[in-house]
Amino acid sequence: MIKCQKTAFGYDGHIAVYDLDFSVNKGDFLCIAGENGCGKSTLLKGLLKLLNPMKGSITFDPELKQNEIGYLSQEAISKKDFPAGVFEIVLSGNIGKMKMRPFYTKSEKNKVADYLNQLGIIDLKNRCFRELSGGQQRRVLLARSLCAAENLLVLDEPFAGLDPLISAELYGFLKKINRENGMTIIMVSHDIDAVNCATKALHLQKKQLFFGSMEEYRSSNIGKKFFIKIGDQND
Repeated sequence: MIKCQKTAFGYDGHIAVYDLDFSVNKGDFLCIAGENGCGKSTLLKGLLKLLNPMKGSITFDPELKQNEIGYLSQEAISKKDFPAGVFEIVLSGNIGKMKMRPFYTKSEKNKVADYLNQLGIIDLKNRCFRELSGGQQRRVLLARSLCAAENLLVLDEPFAGLDPLISAELYGFLKKINRENGMTIIMVSHDIDAVNCATKALHLQKKQLFFGSMEEYRSSNIGKKFFIKIGDQND
């Protein structure tokens, strides 16, 4: 679906992340790990076609349309005061695919109900978003991103700051839709639960330090250091 070859991304002539050599195939669950400021969010913007490469190349499958990618950003998570209802917000995930069509279809509305049900918040569909708890709001925003996603779901620290039990449950949900529904997922996260449900890992430190399967990552020196550090933070 996506392939980077000796790729670099940055802003205003300054490279933020470089030496990127990896690919994302259909059905992958890629976790992007690394310290704060290592270039993870910059890379996501490149993968979303919001930044052009400063060096190297990035190629996309022709079937991967930008308006069919679900994206949940840290910025969206921070804007929690939407004066709208839950069902309306989740349904809005379909807007990018509607083109000139003025009305939502029955199948789009059914998909909203299905995701709300899967995420355990169907009983909140008529509630105002800003009245919900942080965990409930996060589920609503995830459902909206899933409505937008046809082939690819991109998440930037989607469950940061949530109770560990809630985030573990949501990571389990992502693992399920990846394994059972074949949804391709690219996610930036520091959480151990996120890494454990991924199939591949990409570790950055301004440049690419590792790319491979989770088994290879766990046995690599970079992966071992990452897991030790995450374990220390959880103690």
